[in-house]
Amino acid sequence: MGSLVCVGPGMIVGAHLSARCRSHIVNADIIFSSCHPLMEDWLKALNNNFHSLQPLYGENKNRRITYQQMITRMMSAVREGKRVVGVFYGHPGVFAQVPHQAIAQAREEGFTASMEPGISAEDCLYADLGIDPGAYGCQHMETTQFMIYQRVLDTCGYVILWQVALAGDISLSKRMSSSAERKVLVKLLMHFYPPDHSVTLYECPTLITDTFRAETIPLEKLTEAKLSQVTTLVIPPANRLIKNDVVSAELAAISKHTGDKI
Repeated sequence: MGSLVCVGPGMIVGAHLSARCRSHIVNADIIFSSCHPLMEDWLKALNNNFHSLQPLYGENKNRRITYQQMITRMMSAVREGKRVVGVFYGHPGVFAQVPHQAIAQAREEGFTASMEPGISAEDCLYADLGIDPGAYGCQHMETTQFMIYQRVLDTCGYVILWQVALAGDISLSKRMSSSAERKVLVKLLMHFYPPDHSVTLYECPTLITDTFRAETIPLEKLTEAKLSQVTTLVIPPANRLIKNDVVSAELAAISKHTGDKI
């Protein structure tokens, strides 16, 4: 009976692949991949029955159509009784709709389907930029989603906006958003931050010999910055944490009553 496992090879070619993910790839009947071309070249050496899903993308083609075509290809192989492995850049469950939807569909049809985690760009970001999300808190959002919905940013913690190069693209068909669309983003962010607030443009390396990008600019210069499809916007805290004296007093009273120390 066919099965589906979606795995993540990590961000850096050959350096991030876990033993479990590697085993799934090596032992699969067929591999489908949506990864960086260099990553896909490396994956072909692990299993020669390899099929890239990247050609399904097209200029001015709605990404929803592409995603459905990816799911259709993987599910066709599952229905043929094959052990199918989908390999998706970084972590297969992070900013990747296809693995979640394909696994849900496979399970609905009665097939065994699961996901194996990988090292994501978020993991690399914490390491490269020296950020501990537990220090002040960390709010993550897809950039366009942040723009079109009424979201409130916590300016006392880090705010991470993903896919900033696609800011404001509601067509789901662009490779890069326009300067006008990014100006809308900056205008929106300046409701929360001053124009000169320092933000960081982060890009994770693909090869172990590469270095990561961490370019700090004033927020107001974001529309002029050079962006790529993998650029992430990191906004550091702009305000101090404000202590909740009422809750702190309540906890202190509980601690005193029970004899605990805080």
